[in-house]
Amino acid sequence: MANSEMLSKIENGQGFIAALDQSGGSTPKALAGYGIGPDSFSSDDEMFALIHKMRSRIITSPSFGNGKVIGAILFEKTMNGEAGGKPVPEALWDRGIVPFLKVDKGLQDEENGVQLMKPIPDLDAQCKQAVAKGVFGTKMRSVINKANAKGIAAVVEQQFDFGKQILGHGLVPIIEPEVNIKSDERAECDEILLGELTRQLDALGDDQRVMLKLSIPVEPNLYKPLIDHPKVIRLVALSGGYSTEEACAELAKNEGMIASFSRGLLQDLRVSQSDEEFDAVLGGAIDQIYRASIT
Repeated sequence: MANSEMLSKIENGQGFIAALDQSGGSTPKALAGYGIGPDSFSSDDEMFALIHKMRSRIITSPSFGNGKVIGAILFEKTMNGEAGGKPVPEALWDRGIVPFLKVDKGLQDEENGVQLMKPIPDLDAQCKQAVAKGVFGTKMRSVINKANAKGIAAVVEQQFDFGKQILGHGLVPIIEPEVNIKSDERAECDEILLGELTRQLDALGDDQRVMLKLSIPVEPNLYKPLIDHPKVIRLVALSGGYSTEEACAELAKNEGMIASFSRGLLQDLRVSQSDEEFDAVLGGAIDQIYRASIT
């Protein structure tokens, strides 16, 4: 059973969830945005050491622990690392921030307008490790590009199949079927997704509850029935390529939806900034995202 104090924080806390889970494929881009180019590392180990240093700087920054960040999604290597001399999940929870673990292995090629997740053969092992580390939940991402009913149904079914496996370990899964904000069929995708999510939620057992992480819908408050669903602990929004300003403006139109941003949180942070500058920039982004999340 999930930690009751963490559950209360996620279900009732005012604030948002930080996404610090860039993995192998997205790490070079995240480092480049931070001001560290590919010539600064010559191996994956060096690359991950640099991204961990960036994440540790974020986690230990004064503004990150100001109560406005209620959760953080971690890459496996980050979960297993340290920040401020403590294991990262412990360091987060000491600041009142609930830790989550990204468990997916990336995306398959597009079929029927969607990208399913690749198999996760070590999911049970990841879950056991996460429980041992004091992690509350997990996150896994699929992508929807077209309003293909068969494809969207397959995405949601796969998400919930993995989700039930994760629930079996006492962890709370974040179900993330992302609708591509560049799709010319976004509104139709949103509608089909709403129906499939509702169907899967209705079929969950009495003791099974999940979180949802969705793209901000074209129609404001379209997902309000999901927010109100008894099987949904919290519905969070991904920034999906929007800038911080765009993502916050769109999010604020949706009552009860809170942020779980990555790019929207990190876009103005630079390795060259002094600790004071870094904290001020991070604090500004946190304040902006927080305001949009509590509107």
